[in-house]
Amino acid sequence: MRLIEYDYSQNGAYFVTICTQNREKLFGGVGADSISARMISNIFEKTISEYNDIECPIYVVMPNHFHAIIVIQKDYYQKGFERADMESAPTLSDIVQTFKRRSTIEYIKLVKQGLTPPFDKKVWQRSYHDHIIRNEKEFRMIWEYIDENPLKWESDCFYV
Repeated sequence: MRLIEYDYSQNGAYFVTICTQNREKLFGGVGADSISARMISNIFEKTISEYNDIECPIYVVMPNHFHAIIVIQKDYYQKGFERADMESAPTLSDIVQTFKRRSTIEYIKLVKQGLTPPFDKKVWQRSYHDHIIRNEKEFRMIWEYIDENPLKWESDCFYV
């Protein structure tokens, strides 16, 4: 699913989509201020904040999926990093897997408290979809897509 031979720890902007298992609507209605949607937001923001040189300028939690632009901007040479530091840098996959693991743990806690609906074996589908954003025009188009995603929920037969 990933580009072969591509280094997903290198500088760049990435559009990420993560779907719930079987597209179960676990995070409330569109635009709902549900406890599960707030938890997903909090876990994602905490995860991103723990990585140096990683930012997320926009994301959205939908009833059964999650979109984000993740920007990796590392300046190794000015910061005095050695080549080994570059090779051990977190990849996009590391970031997504950390988020999925932490959010699953927290979701299970909410289910046990009776605060969120139960799920069938997994919260998230295996893997995730990514797109390497290649230029400013793509960045703006994807930003707009994420920003407008809640407004287009009912007409998007892929997720509904």
